[in-house]
Amino acid sequence: MSWCGRTATRRGERTFEMTVARSRKFRDSLRDGRTVWFRGQRIDVSSHPAFAGTLSTIGKLFDMLDDPKVQQTVGFLPPGGERYVHSSFLVPTTRAELERRRVAFAHWAKATHGVMSRLSDYARSLVTGWYAARDTLGRESPHFREKIIAYYEQARDEDRVMTTALLDPQIDRSRGLDDPDLADSVLRVVKETREGIVVRGAKMIATAAPYCHDFLIFPFHRVGEGQRHHAHALIVPANLPGLHIVCRESFAKEQADHYPLSARYDEMDAVLFFDDVLVPWERVLLYGDPEAVWKFRTNRTANALAFHQTVVRQLAKMEFVAGVAFAVAEAIGVHRFLHVQEKLGELITQVETVKALLVASEAGAERDGTGTMLPALALIETARILGTKLYPRALEILQQIGAGGFIQVPSTLEDLWGPIAELAQRYFAGASVGAEEKVRLFKLAWDVFGSELGSRHELYERYYAGDPVRASAALYLETDKRPYVQPVWELLGVRDRTGRGPDLPD
Repeated sequence: MSWCGRTATRRGERTFEMTVARSRKFRDSLRDGRTVWFRGQRIDVSSHPAFAGTLSTIGKLFDMLDDPKVQQTVGFLPPGGERYVHSSFLVPTTRAELERRRVAFAHWAKATHGVMSRLSDYARSLVTGWYAARDTLGRESPHFREKIIAYYEQARDEDRVMTTALLDPQIDRSRGLDDPDLADSVLRVVKETREGIVVRGAKMIATAAPYCHDFLIFPFHRVGEGQRHHAHALIVPANLPGLHIVCRESFAKEQADHYPLSARYDEMDAVLFFDDVLVPWERVLLYGDPEAVWKFRTNRTANALAFHQTVVRQLAKMEFVAGVAFAVAEAIGVHRFLHVQEKLGELITQVETVKALLVASEAGAERDGTGTMLPALALIETARILGTKLYPRALEILQQIGAGGFIQVPSTLEDLWGPIAELAQRYFAGASVGAEEKVRLFKLAWDVFGSELGSRHELYERYYAGDPVRASAALYLETDKRPYVQPVWELLGVRDRTGRGPDLPD
């Protein structure tokens, strides 16, 4: 019996699952012996108060898959299945199916106001992409195909939650893997056994790690031929002996009235310590072949499906921040001023730009060699790169609109009803809202940009897609520049015998 706790009854020739809330199954599944460290103590994630709001939110999202009103919006029935699974597991072969994935992503993203970025739909999309590309990637390893099929079906049918952990520990960025001291800190294979490989080292940043079932582990950067012990692609269960999940400080708050985002959506980030962890062979997708691992890391099918999700989530978040800014401006009457309207218009420009890139990527979708319908990756990458700049700017505009008003709110709503209630109601009121509505709104805005959670998200949006400088450079290097450059040389009357300009970049 899997962790999803199926109980079946027979009706004719068909088997139906008894109704048991997926949220409860999910929470129960976290009591699996995993080692999670928080504030110096090993904890039970399923019952710890620092995770209560987050787990409650995730549970409600999971329960949507059993809600007849929305299950077709967020999920689909797999072949031969009687139980809805999330559409991140759908391999799209048509534009309609690609749009169906986007609708599912958007529904979850809007339900969490774009704040929860690692609801597993990103990592699941990677797995789905690897599954779709199993024949191509299987050429790099004789057992890859059967392993990814088995895991994809297990993850899909058991609602397994997963995240990525790709970066090496930030010890000394001036040194590389050719330095033996640094290499000893980077995740590497130290032993092979009949049961699997033994790995030692660390990985970061594993967002949502404490309440995931599996970690997708592979190098973010290319590994050299002389570094084969660092070349691996693994799917690591969270409860393996020797694996330590070390959490950052919690940004969760108990007072939803004062911290409406922090109370619900604190996605815990963690570092993973691998203290001689035995990873079974069935979870070792690739090992010892740097070139094969790099092809896996850069697989277009998987990346296009996963990056598509990140832009959908990014759009939902930017729409929410714009909405907060509009509400603040109207609440204090500054939306009538031209210079404020210009800033609010900039937020709309941001949203519509990302939306246009998303729509265009789907309109320009094409099937790849696997038959999978993929969004235009260059447009997706453009949206991701823009997002690293647009989101911090959106927060800056929000700050400028409310200005000092954000620190001129009472410490608690009780001040509006206490001994000085008459004065508080008068002086905390807004142009179009009463004192309570204005204070609640301003506390929400503070949670967006001024709280610990808000600061974390600004940092996250700057770097979640990797170094934005490298990302922009990669977009340039991967783009066919000839359609841009050739008209320039033609205008200048410079042609070689092929009709191309001299030394046109490939």
